[in-house]
Amino acid sequence: MEKLDLLLRSVQKPARYIGNEVNSIHKNKDEVDFRMAMCFPDVYEVGMSHLGLKILYGAINEVDGIWCERVFCPHDDMEKKLRDNNMPLFALESGEPITHFDALGFTLQTEMSFTNVLNILELGHIPLRSEDRGEDMPFIIGGGPCAYNPEPVYSFFDIFNLGEGEEMLPNLLIKIRECKKNGLSRLDTLKECAKLDGIYVPSFYEVDYNDDGTIKERKTLVAEAKDVITKQVVKNISDMYYPDKFIVPFCEVVHDRAMLEVFRGCTRGCRFCQAGQLYRPIREKSVDVLNEQAKKLISTTGYEEMSLTSLSTSDYTQLFELIDTLNSWCEKDMVSISLPSLRVDNFSMELMDRVQKVRKGGLTFAPEAGSQRMRDIINKNVTEEQLRNTCRIAFKGGWHTIKLYFMMGLPYETEEDVMGIGKLGYTVLEEYFKGIREGEYTKDGGVNIRLSVACFIPKPFTPFQWVGQDTKENLRKKQIALKGSVHSKKITVHYHDSDISVLEAVLARGDRKLAPVIETAFKNGCKMDNWDDYFKYDVWLDALEKHGLSKEFYANRVRGFDEILPWDFIDIGVSKAHLIREAKKSMEAATTPDCRTRCQGCGADKLCGGYCHAKG
Repeated sequence: MEKLDLLLRSVQKPARYIGNEVNSIHKNKDEVDFRMAMCFPDVYEVGMSHLGLKILYGAINEVDGIWCERVFCPHDDMEKKLRDNNMPLFALESGEPITHFDALGFTLQTEMSFTNVLNILELGHIPLRSEDRGEDMPFIIGGGPCAYNPEPVYSFFDIFNLGEGEEMLPNLLIKIRECKKNGLSRLDTLKECAKLDGIYVPSFYEVDYNDDGTIKERKTLVAEAKDVITKQVVKNISDMYYPDKFIVPFCEVVHDRAMLEVFRGCTRGCRFCQAGQLYRPIREKSVDVLNEQAKKLISTTGYEEMSLTSLSTSDYTQLFELIDTLNSWCEKDMVSISLPSLRVDNFSMELMDRVQKVRKGGLTFAPEAGSQRMRDIINKNVTEEQLRNTCRIAFKGGWHTIKLYFMMGLPYETEEDVMGIGKLGYTVLEEYFKGIREGEYTKDGGVNIRLSVACFIPKPFTPFQWVGQDTKENLRKKQIALKGSVHSKKITVHYHDSDISVLEAVLARGDRKLAPVIETAFKNGCKMDNWDDYFKYDVWLDALEKHGLSKEFYANRVRGFDEILPWDFIDIGVSKAHLIREAKKSMEAATTPDCRTRCQGCGADKLCGGYCHAKG
């Protein structure tokens, strides 16, 4: 620890590494018989903003005899100090090397964090491949949205946790602890874990390929390995564990506020959205439970802002009742309430008046596409008239800056659809000036319309999992054309790096053959790949070429409905037949109504014994 103290004096923001924050959990290591480290494969400021990490950290530490600590990627300066001094990466709470732990759990939020996982393992002096780890090494566990296609990183993980971790992960750790007490070997422990529902042990499977590179068949190698891994969910999330306190960082983080999870799932059925499929069925918490959780969080953290989080928070069926209940004490305590996700089609001044009684935040909406045809293809179910009305309400309410999210490179997109993004910006601008002309409000400091445009990435378990991604060259042409079509200084256009989007598509839909590619890219300097300053596109292309693979095969190739996909062995509840129906409807630009309007028979309700909040 003395050596670590000396290192911290020569790095930027040592608060990232010292631990001991308010509400961090410290146990006597001599009084616990199992130690777990939650590893977030990004820097402290990003990881400490992630709600899932906060929930799992608290849930695991509720288990007697188990101590859960935290690990993050060090910044360059700290990483260099660790390597130069041959010091292993350590956990924040105890300051001890991560090799001292029984298990390390990685949350895989984005494919672009895969090399960061390898960097954490290497900095911790842990072999990268599971087959090279001895009996004294911790078990490496993966979870989160990217774990639903675990194949590109299969060789680096011992276990994948497929489902909601509040109950699954503590039970998995208890099982590993039991095996440890009984003196079981690493192999026999993995066999015992494989018997648990929702647990995938990749080393227990083998994949054969056709001559064209597609998957021929998948084989189980041990009796304990299940042919299908079914996602596990918590039926009643009102009774589910939720922390009554969050760790309060010493330094500023990305989202420095209390976060209240209102519900899980989504009923909208946007065809590009992986989260909307993965987190089904929809389940809501009660107002009383949310109010009590909010009171505890504010009292134990001192935060002055509380964010109501979900995939589409404004779809919560008791939203007004919840906000009124929270405002009964938040207003006098000067605690502001924010809604990070707002729908164009259910925005109202009444809602914003209730939410922003203390402080007025910004407004962000996501039309997603520039034309009605494209919005129908992706099943966004938002019209231009609804966007006009929503922005008019916002301007009348005193907002002069509005941010609109879009995607380009969507399936079946034309140049006219892309140019429609800029036209929508001008449409919103015209609504602003129209309101001034008609006397609804006066000009006050001007207006700013911000158009943020991402590149579409086809993801597993969506109706678009079979389509090809637009080429890098086409995406770049579309970005330049869109930027050139907007001449007003009151409209700004920002777009994402197409190179990063291409690689993300490769990794998202990849198979086991990508594991050595990821390892090669890492050893050749790739890490923090979601940061523009670090991303090395050419190094990734070289790694693919070295292993006889191409970005076109994974990113741009169209799959047939009968092709075996790398993730087909996972059952997320939503049936493949439902996804195919939606894929075919997208080809006809036919929309599907909200699940609350009519059940679409996606199948996810089977995970909760037939229950889905949208069905009543």
